[in-house]
Amino acid sequence: MGNLNLKLVYRFLGVTAILNGLFMWLALPVSIYYDETAKLGILNAGIITITLGALLYFFNKPDNNNIHKKEGYLIVTLGWLTLSFTGMLPYLLTETIPSVTNAFFETISGYSTTGSSILTDIESMPKGILFWRSATHWIGGMGIIVLTIAILPLLGIGGMQLFMAEAPGPSADKLHPRITDTAKRLWLIYVLLTAVEFLLLKVAGMTWFDAINHAMATVSTGGFSTKNASVAHWNDTPLIQYIIIFFMFIAGTNFVLTYFALKGKVRKVIQSEEFKYYLFGIIGISAIVAVMIIFFQDPNLQTTIAHPKVWGEVESAIRHSLFSVISVVTTTGFVTADFTMWSFFVTAIFFSLFFLGGSAGSTSGGVKIVRHIIMLKNSFLEFKKSLHPNAIIPVRYDGKAVNQTIIFNVLSFFILYMLIFIIGTVVLALLGLDIKSALGACASSLGNIGPAIGSVSPVDNFNHLSAGAKWFCSFLMLIGRLELFTVLILLTPFFWRKN
Repeated sequence: MGNLNLKLVYRFLGVTAILNGLFMWLALPVSIYYDETAKLGILNAGIITITLGALLYFFNKPDNNNIHKKEGYLIVTLGWLTLSFTGMLPYLLTETIPSVTNAFFETISGYSTTGSSILTDIESMPKGILFWRSATHWIGGMGIIVLTIAILPLLGIGGMQLFMAEAPGPSADKLHPRITDTAKRLWLIYVLLTAVEFLLLKVAGMTWFDAINHAMATVSTGGFSTKNASVAHWNDTPLIQYIIIFFMFIAGTNFVLTYFALKGKVRKVIQSEEFKYYLFGIIGISAIVAVMIIFFQDPNLQTTIAHPKVWGEVESAIRHSLFSVISVVTTTGFVTADFTMWSFFVTAIFFSLFFLGGSAGSTSGGVKIVRHIIMLKNSFLEFKKSLHPNAIIPVRYDGKAVNQTIIFNVLSFFILYMLIFIIGTVVLALLGLDIKSALGACASSLGNIGPAIGSVSPVDNFNHLSAGAKWFCSFLMLIGRLELFTVLILLTPFFWRKN
């Protein structure tokens, strides 16, 4: 194990488990309110998790509290596994998901904010369990690691190494010089957005239970719904869907920009290169999809487009295209319609969006838009350099020259991402999926998206996968959520060598 401070790692995992157990008990009042037998299972799951966490914490007192990079990577990866293995206890103890494989899949899908599910009848599940299911999204969305950073000063531990390992995107923008203050601000924005969306959804016509669950799933870009039909259940209530569209867009935006917007520094938001690509990309792609729906789904619309009655159908096409594009780009995974039924061309567009991802510093998964911008700019510069080999032309992002190390990191990330996608597709095909479904399941799991293509389309789920395929998809969700390097570095021999 080299010079790893393992006692510090175990102690941190103990804190993670204790917090997770306390979060489980948030589902208790819901279960009691609906007078469900599941309340006992939820109570016991919390007791077991908190006890386990307490044992890890109190029996591992480290000699020093310095977190180095090695400990940071180890804590983040093992922290997520701790969450997932303890987080499945409510499912197992209430026997709502009696299979360990299925319970683990559903749990890691929640914490990784993927939103893929094995449940065939969501509405028959106890309300307390559905609340816990949505809560796993909410915890995972910003990362319980960041939450724990906010209380690390109480433990005498500094958390910058953890933030760098957890922060989504190629760099961790800080709102405040002190990392603990950054974590508190991030969580304050997170809670505020959740509360506002909850109130708006309630006013728009959802029950309080559906509103809180969908608010947690939206702000975390998760995608678990309380309805079998997902958000399509409210296709007759456009206002609800527009509210979710708005908050999915906000959740897929860099939280640092959201912070600036709330502080009134709108100019910083407008000047952000990534935000411009994100905003206009979504508008442009949604417009293409809407046109495809209007002119290729209903031939009557081509001749009666000016008729007043048709505008309702045009609005529906615009709403569904906008909802579906934002849902996939932000990797939320909510569904209002089956985009695989909107022609092969539209399906191909959505499949390509699986590899886009939201903004860096957001709760969304995927490759992230900033990486695509840097890769494209670097590629165009290579053309210029071939004409002017002696010229020194740096890649510029947001008006600043990008360090060559970051460019190499972005390129290696993308190559590794695509390599894992290719290998993952082959593995899933070997585990019994047809090639179309294997492509969809791998891209969806690695990008933390949820709905895909083939037998895992927006109207299907992952229940039919073999046990091996479910465990493999779980692994893909984990490495996708933690930006590949954080997990994969633990599998390299040099990580475990003594310095």
